[in-house]
Amino acid sequence: MDAEQLRSEGCKVIDIVADYWESMRKRRPLPDVKPGFMNQLVSAAPPTAPEDWKTIYEDLEKVVFNPATHWNHPHFFAYFPAGLTYHSIMADILSSGLSSVGFSWMACPAITELEKAMLDWVVELMGLPEHFKNSHPGPGCGIIQSSGSDSILIAILTARAAKVEEIKSSPSIFQWLPNFSLGKSLYNILNYNVFNSNTDRPSYDSTDVITPFYHDPRVFQNFVMYFCDQGHSSIEKGAWLAGVRYRKLKAIKGYLGNYGLDPDALRKAVQEDRDRGYIPFMLIVTVGTTSSCGIDEIERLTPICKAEGLYVHVDSAYAGSYALCEENRYLLNGVENVDSYNTNLHKAGMINFDCSPMWFKNGTYASRYYNVDAIHLAHEYQSTGTDYRHLEIPLGRRFRSLKLWFTLRNWGADKIKDYLRGTMDIAIFFSKIIVEDQKFQLFVPPILGLCCFRLRNHSNSDNERLCTAINRDRRIHIVPSTIHSIFFLRFAVGSPMTTKEDAVHAKKIIFEIANNLFKK
Repeated sequence: MDAEQLRSEGCKVIDIVADYWESMRKRRPLPDVKPGFMNQLVSAAPPTAPEDWKTIYEDLEKVVFNPATHWNHPHFFAYFPAGLTYHSIMADILSSGLSSVGFSWMACPAITELEKAMLDWVVELMGLPEHFKNSHPGPGCGIIQSSGSDSILIAILTARAAKVEEIKSSPSIFQWLPNFSLGKSLYNILNYNVFNSNTDRPSYDSTDVITPFYHDPRVFQNFVMYFCDQGHSSIEKGAWLAGVRYRKLKAIKGYLGNYGLDPDALRKAVQEDRDRGYIPFMLIVTVGTTSSCGIDEIERLTPICKAEGLYVHVDSAYAGSYALCEENRYLLNGVENVDSYNTNLHKAGMINFDCSPMWFKNGTYASRYYNVDAIHLAHEYQSTGTDYRHLEIPLGRRFRSLKLWFTLRNWGADKIKDYLRGTMDIAIFFSKIIVEDQKFQLFVPPILGLCCFRLRNHSNSDNERLCTAINRDRRIHIVPSTIHSIFFLRFAVGSPMTTKEDAVHAKKIIFEIANNLFKK
């Protein structure tokens, strides 16, 4: 393929994408397929000679579109919002065409510099603290991670390294240890083996074994972190990968009529763990839980963390984009006191996957923990330029900021706000019509485009049967959740094409299926 063929076939692909979006309503949001179906559609052996594009395009419907779950279908109400603009699609094309790998400033200055500028735009649009800006004279900074999961893992590793550094830099041997009984202190000194005091074990020359100063496993083996039991599963996975202990604190129903972390439970847990010989080092606050979009109150939790010396990270992957609307910024009260913060613009921010901004109050400090300087990565501007590889898991990175640049310049922040307010309005509308006839009840009040509901006076198994039947019907797609053993259904408004008429349509289908399942 040469450049002329790229122009010709590229235009056809754009037409295919545009046709797909225009025909979305003719499809069902869920495909009717089972695992392994692709074996019947794609040959077992790869082709040895090229096929013409016309044949490949003819296979798209059966191989790609028909078996796909259509996340932007107007009747897709599962998981979370995943709206996007055509502008971000175009930006991804340009990023792929440029094909740069921006692991350092020199590797592609445009990737780094535009990303820094775009994240400053987002700080401004969301009313986030000025110290998060890349242009701020302080040590704060922003970076686009690939997902909230990556952001959470980096936050955990950063918090762990900061606590390791604090302990190892302490002038007193006893400050290596938590405040507990002398017997446990002596045990941990031996267990850390920092001073080689255990003469019962053979001594070896281990100069070939490297123990990273900031990531010393002898020091963090008794670390413990905290998060609400409604936090995302990636928090738990992050703790596993970081090799640290954790406590999932039971949420209470309170703030905004939803479920969130109880500050008193945090305070009690930290004291219990210190008494048991553990070293508390971190709290992850969730703003927009997966199950019910519950809110942990940042401003009530950060004073406890400051008093206890805990690093605070806020995971706002779900709800953060809604801070683009001024009326929702109360959800982030106290964010100026946290150490790091992330949100997913590829959820409700109208940017396609992947685009997960993350900010550090002190990114200059944090980047020291991941600075592995191979000679082939060195460049003359590394002391003054930003090398994002020092704040992420992978080395390479894509030109993600183009999606923000295109969308904000040609679509505008006001239209993103209109979309966000539209999802909220539709969810509130649905919350009113779903409880008509008293067949259903709300589990929590509607919030940020999400309505949680369940059959009134029915068991968990009945609600589960209903959810399964709705998805097998395939006219709409929803997913369930449970909080403290209560099963409920979730109606999440995400597609920019969804209207109140679609909410009425969903309600009719839900009632129809429920009536068929539970006839009196």
